[in-house]
Amino acid sequence: MTEALQGGLQEVTVPSTSPLVGMIKEFGIYDFPFVFNNEEEAYTVLDGAVGQKLLDKLPEHDLVGLGYWENGFRNLTNSKHPVKTAEDFKGLKLRTMQNEVHLDAFSKLGVNPSPMAFSEVFTALETGTVDGQENPLATIQTQKYNEVQEYLSLTNHVYTPFVFLVSKKFWDDLSEQEQKIMSEAAQEAGKYQREVNQKENEKALKYLKEEGMKINEVEPEEMEKMKKAIQPVTDEYAQKFGQDLVKEMMSEVEKVRGK
Repeated sequence: MTEALQGGLQEVTVPSTSPLVGMIKEFGIYDFPFVFNNEEEAYTVLDGAVGQKLLDKLPEHDLVGLGYWENGFRNLTNSKHPVKTAEDFKGLKLRTMQNEVHLDAFSKLGVNPSPMAFSEVFTALETGTVDGQENPLATIQTQKYNEVQEYLSLTNHVYTPFVFLVSKKFWDDLSEQEQKIMSEAAQEAGKYQREVNQKENEKALKYLKEEGMKINEVEPEEMEKMKKAIQPVTDEYAQKFGQDLVKEMMSEVEKVRGK
């Protein structure tokens, strides 16, 4: 769909930022695990200078970004055991996105990452081709992964944003007034979408619990161990994506935590 926007065949799409990394490497900073503790920290970065710097890179690729919406925090499901500690990851075969940062980070945790198309995940879980997968709660519910997965661990390991993309070819044909209206509408709708998404995640968690999934949280000290284990991956890709940009992102996060 993004390619269709670039070619002027489609006008709008709202994908997650991860697939854009192949086009604009800096979008990969959003794939770093354990960067954000909550949505407020994510919004501060996305809606601030860092988020805008990345949107500004889109027009040279025939795309226009009108802001960030929410996919949300990703959590882990599997059919083997609860994941409460960093050690619990070891030996699990997990479906992941075809994303370098995710693949390397999970490998550092002792996981056997298995990238595959989203449409293939349910069958792979059902047949035992993979032990588990990771997605936001609402996705876990809508895809009925609870039917083929016993354990849900609230790892919140990665926050994934959506980005509101418009075809530059379409955008350039709009008047300034039309561009202003569309931009403001995308911002307003994005705020509403985030609110709805959080409510849907709360409902999804309740539903999954009622459906019998064994759900566990992860203690903060174990989160720190997980973060420490994958730190070499973060450091490596920070050099690739831009140290200054990563430092700016982490500085914004620390400001929110310091309030």
